[in-house]
Amino acid sequence: MKTKNLLLTLAIVFIAFFSGCAEDDFVETVGVCPVVISTIPANGALEVPFNQIISATFNEVMNQSTIDESTFIVKKADGTAVKGKVAYSGTTATFTPASPLSPKTTYTGRITTGVKDVDGNALQQDYVWTFSTGLIIVPTVISTDPADLATNVPLNKTITATFSVPMDPSTIISPATTFTLKQGTTVIAGVVTYSGTTASFKPTSPLNLNTVYTATITTGAKSLSQGEPLAVNKVWSFTTVSAPTVTATDPRDNDIEVNLNKTITATFDLAMDPASIINPTTFTLRQGTTVIAGVVTYTGGNTASFNPVNSLDPGLTYTATITTGAKSTFGIPLANDYVWKFTTAVVATPPITVSSGLFFGVFGGNAGITNQGLFTVVNGAIGTTAASSLVTGFTDGTNGDVYTKTPLNNGVVTDGIFTDAPAPGNATKAATALAGLNAARDLYNSISPASMPGGVANPGAGELGGLTLAPGIYTASSSFAITNGNLVLNANGDPNAKWYFQAPSSLTVGDSAPSSVTFLNGVGNPNNVYWYVGSTAVINYAGGGVMVGNIIANSGVTLSSPANSTNPFLTVLNGRAISLVASVTMVNTTINVPN
Repeated sequence: MKTKNLLLTLAIVFIAFFSGCAEDDFVETVGVCPVVISTIPANGALEVPFNQIISATFNEVMNQSTIDESTFIVKKADGTAVKGKVAYSGTTATFTPASPLSPKTTYTGRITTGVKDVDGNALQQDYVWTFSTGLIIVPTVISTDPADLATNVPLNKTITATFSVPMDPSTIISPATTFTLKQGTTVIAGVVTYSGTTASFKPTSPLNLNTVYTATITTGAKSLSQGEPLAVNKVWSFTTVSAPTVTATDPRDNDIEVNLNKTITATFDLAMDPASIINPTTFTLRQGTTVIAGVVTYTGGNTASFNPVNSLDPGLTYTATITTGAKSTFGIPLANDYVWKFTTAVVATPPITVSSGLFFGVFGGNAGITNQGLFTVVNGAIGTTAASSLVTGFTDGTNGDVYTKTPLNNGVVTDGIFTDAPAPGNATKAATALAGLNAARDLYNSISPASMPGGVANPGAGELGGLTLAPGIYTASSSFAITNGNLVLNANGDPNAKWYFQAPSSLTVGDSAPSSVTFLNGVGNPNNVYWYVGSTAVINYAGGGVMVGNIIANSGVTLSSPANSTNPFLTVLNGRAISLVASVTMVNTTINVPN
């Protein structure tokens, strides 16, 4: 009678119906996952014959090719695999042992999730049952979490072991030596609990990074119904998650000749938490102590990218940093900040030979030069191939010649005015003006994008205001503007540094408020700054501001506006204002022509 009660107590039939199956190789068409509905011997069976053929019956027809010795497994309680032959017929799989079962031995049968039905739906979890050829069932550990040899285990992991039969909690919880965790020979402190058929070990403190731990359940663990211990100690190991590392960067550390439009990338060995990467303080780029503005993104392939808002400056060393704010998807940060450096390419600037005829501070093509106001001064010479009557509002400081001056419009030119007749213009002055025009045209062509290619493409998206630029060639996709603050030219300590700005369309400096172009720390020569302008240049139309360089525009240059004709708030150009085919207009402007 006791034996019958024991059989009834231990008999468990697993029948599981699911509304859908986990993803398999095929699409579910039946709506019911395959399950094991019965076994021979039954779960918990005792005194099983030594010649017993072991079988498992499913709720539906299975794919015979998925049922073999790798998916239908029989083992002894001590973990020793039983050799045998697996067959399938109808809805039943059979395991025929190669030799008779051992007496008074507990066996565990296992059907794995590798078995599938004819529609490709897999068994949703391993089906495990236990039987014995004697009057007792020897308990076994049928699964652990983490599994043996698992990696990337979280540091706050609770370690669990599930048994084949209900266990006596007192044999698992109370003895401190039954369920243990060690790192090497060091015992890890923790709390052991038991529920259902599962024992749990929760470490008192988080586990260490990238460390191998060994869990053990000894034969001190005994079954609840019979007090039978495990046949052998259950021992398994796992490795905790490691701190992420940067495995590659582009550019690499200490790379040189890096493209000025480079997007900087870093690749990690683990998947990262995107929110920790795109934080503006996590992935940064600096030139010296200056923080470079940029947009950080994180994509598949474990790669973070820093895309500078503006092109990098040529010939400078930049430092990229990824801080410990970068965390893996496990929440583990970098162990240390990752820092690397690279140097940008030096933009070639071909030598420019300025013709000796280019001595004009202002040149008005064949259309003339106009001044409005009483405060305009050109510290240099002006010229045009047009008649003298098209130069208005000036007095030649070398000889006192007057060019259509009025009581309100009279500027001074210190080094002479050169125009065609009538007087005070003449053929000799016209020849000098023509030589100046030819020299200006030659220079204009020599600094064009066609003659001087390879410039930094469209820095600041065409808006140079607020930028600091090293010597080099800079090419706009259309126009350049300096309206959002000042442009600073950084010569990097070289007084002979040169800048070439190529604007195929127009140039606008200042707008509703003046803007300036200045040299960092005063190092630089205005004569070494060139502005190629395909159409018109308008310089500080609102009045004020300081402009630097040789402006050579095809279709006209305007400095300040008529609204400032009675305003002594001067617009300053340290350089030249040269137009090849149109006029130059100045309103209370000071032009300081470089030597």
